Amino acid sequence: MPLNEIIAIRHAYVKVHEDGDSGIHADSTDDEILNYTSTQSLTGFAKEPPRYWVILLPGQGARARLWRIMENLGEAPPNGQRRTFALNPVEQLSDLTGRCVIQWGSPRAWWVHGTTAAKYPILDIADVEPEPFPGFDHLVIDHDRLQAVVRDPVYAAWRTALSSVIGIYLITDTSDGRHYVGKADGHETLLQRWTAYATNGHGGNVGLKQRDATKFRYSVLRVLDPSSAEADINAVEKHYKDALDSRRHGLNEN
Repeated sequence: MPLNEIIAIRHAYVKVHEDGDSGIHADSTDDEILNYTSTQSLTGFAKEPPRYWVILLPGQGARARLWRIMENLGEAPPNGQRRTFALNPVEQLSDLTGRCVIQWGSPRAWWVHGTTAAKYPILDIADVEPEPFPGFDHLVIDHDRLQAVVRDPVYAAWRTALSSVIGIYLITDTSDGRHYVGKADGHETLLQRWTAYATNGHGGNVGLKQRDATKFRYSVLRVLDPSSAEADINAVEKHYKDALDSRRHGLNEN
């Protein structure tokens, strides 16, 4: 594929855009990602997109992982609101799908021409072997990695571990160091609770809704047995809220 026939697109995980349109998130299906990619706004995108589109999904920091390479079969007549393209997957580099990780070099640009993308370094050809779970005592991850944990096949062992327990967790806003103490009780496992954060950034918590979730860091304070009494779970949660002073100087509202 000649570089002048290629465009590279690095998506961001945004469930709903400022204009109200649906985005994609860590739990989006391949069909949802394809539909999202094939529909573009009237402005801000290449006027004449080339034949091949290299689609990447966000990773930790400026990392980007290959999702698919698509062939642009043409643009539908404009409807005055959106541009729509017919995209078809190609076989080139299909063995690297989900494995090839690059360093995205244009933080302000979500798409670049192939000649620019060719200069971005390849950081990793991810091993197809599962990523081993580090243990709850060593589990500290940022928001980008959390999104990968709840979706990427290489983190299957992590999901198994997180789905087997409940407990008290900590979210730290690294922009100012403020804490939020939360719990996954008998109604939700840690995996279920954290999947909500990966999806919308706040999990329904008032104190987090006005915050930039990309700055969040997640860790586990204490793992509890799923059979623990609700009163005991609440007591442990209260202890950490008091110890970290997360009501007065943090992000807990109660």
